[in-house]
Amino acid sequence: MCGIVGYIGGKDALPILIEGLKHLEYRGYDSAGVAILGETLSVVKTQGRIADLEKKLKGKTFKGSVGIGHTRWATHGAPNDKNAHPHYSESKNIVVVHNGIIENYLELKKMLIKEGHTFRSETDTEVIAYLIESFYEGDLLKAVSKAVNMLEGSFALGVMSKDEKNRFVAVRKDSPLVVGIGKGENFIASDIPAVLPYTKDVIILENGDIAEVKRDGVNLFDLKLNPIKRNVQKITWSVDDAKKGGFKHFMLKEIFEEPHVIREAMRGRVNGDEIEIPELESDILKGINRVYFVACGTAYHAGVVGKYLAEKFLKIPAEAEVASEFRYRDPLVDKNTLLFVISQSGETADTLAALRLGKKKGAKTIGIVNVVGSSVSRETDRVVYINAGPEIAVASTKAYVAQVEVIALTILYLAKLLNKLSPEEEKRFANEFKLLPEKAEEILKQSDRIAEFAYTTKNIEETFYIGRNLDYALSLEGALKLKEISYVHAEGYPAGELKHGPLALVTPKSLIIAIDTYAPLREKTLSNIKEVKARGGKVLAIASEGYEKIKEVADKVFFVPQTLNELSPVISVIPLQLIAYYIAESRGLDIDKPRNLAKSVTVE
Repeated sequence: MCGIVGYIGGKDALPILIEGLKHLEYRGYDSAGVAILGETLSVVKTQGRIADLEKKLKGKTFKGSVGIGHTRWATHGAPNDKNAHPHYSESKNIVVVHNGIIENYLELKKMLIKEGHTFRSETDTEVIAYLIESFYEGDLLKAVSKAVNMLEGSFALGVMSKDEKNRFVAVRKDSPLVVGIGKGENFIASDIPAVLPYTKDVIILENGDIAEVKRDGVNLFDLKLNPIKRNVQKITWSVDDAKKGGFKHFMLKEIFEEPHVIREAMRGRVNGDEIEIPELESDILKGINRVYFVACGTAYHAGVVGKYLAEKFLKIPAEAEVASEFRYRDPLVDKNTLLFVISQSGETADTLAALRLGKKKGAKTIGIVNVVGSSVSRETDRVVYINAGPEIAVASTKAYVAQVEVIALTILYLAKLLNKLSPEEEKRFANEFKLLPEKAEEILKQSDRIAEFAYTTKNIEETFYIGRNLDYALSLEGALKLKEISYVHAEGYPAGELKHGPLALVTPKSLIIAIDTYAPLREKTLSNIKEVKARGGKVLAIASEGYEKIKEVADKVFFVPQTLNELSPVISVIPLQLIAYYIAESRGLDIDKPRNLAKSVTVE
């Protein structure tokens, strides 16, 4: 997830681009850059935040009323100057900013190298500039149309040519892009906040839209350059509201981004009927006889899911370990150990220490990380990025979903390498992965019902989450979310452990959230729900569609779409996140910045 802006009009473009980028910095903050077209074309970019770009620009004068800018969240290539956007062709005739991922960039890069092009960066974006240049014959719009029809993946693009000072071109496919409509000036941006200081009239581009942006107007086309029309919308939000996309908090915005995140996490990894993890080599499991998932907090709960999946599909003993405990004992780790290191930021202190301990003992290591260029991504033998984009709220939501999904993809791919996943099973999983985004959207449509329930339970003082197998892993995460942001005491338990202590705490004042989506054990979980009800506890159940029997027992049921048992945690966590959010909202709490907590724990 990156942020792009563009301007054409009668004013100096640079200040407008910088201001727009500041409103988009929440979308990415590891590098930034601008391209200004005046008498000449000037490109300035740097590693770091917008403030670092401003320092680099200080004392320089760039006169030009056309420009594009970018703030980056790295996906291909480390965060540094050479990988920062804008990217340009060798002749500097074509300049591009890009938000998204080009899945077939390696194939295109090889083709372009054969044609004689020399690449300067590690990014997928540079391919776009060369590709457009190869089609350019004096008409930027036509060249962009031909090039984007060769691209696979997601992209929002802003493209300029130094030979065309009266327009630039923008394209959207799966990555957000809006056009701001002004008087004698027009804009593009990844999100509405970047244009709101200048206009409240916007066109929200749809997939496959190409925009020709001029000073006096905007023309819209489909990918074959047939003219199309889109409605102009008038925005009534404030700038602060717009940063959150109209949502009250970043946490809620990030929960509602999860269908998109699920798509991005599988991009390039689910191809037709096949599951591939290009980052991993076929010999990664050679000699492995033990697997550890090491992490902290929410990432640890994703590791618990990984433990269940690894043992089921790899048939290798697996453990999920809290990093702060793992590092202070003498774990059984050697050259035959595979260590999964999970961290959103890639900078979690205890997780890094556990990684270094594992490497010292000879373990092979795989990082499951969000932030490109982070310490975990640099220090693990292999890294599989979750591609969740920046997460602003302290309580992790979309990163957890992406972690679980990527772990599942990775385990299934490793099983395939071991010949423990048949082609028929692979096809079944691949097809089900493709349906997860739509199923996540179906759950989000129930958010009003979840909010209504949460407001009726806002005064609850104690909550127990129960589940079995993968549902137990979800119970841990659901309880953590409630504790983090609503300050309600909550605990996650294996449902079968109720009679070994927790049942003594159940009273008519207790709320029990029972997760019952794991089909092989759902009848057993149903029996545990009955035990809770017999002690007067109030039960909210999260169950798979079609399991109507549970309505006879639970006080309230939220159904989630059916999927394969092993993939259910990817979507079944969403109602748990929403419950925590709405209970915290009903209490009037600071949801994005809960007390005593930080986004990334970089000290012990």
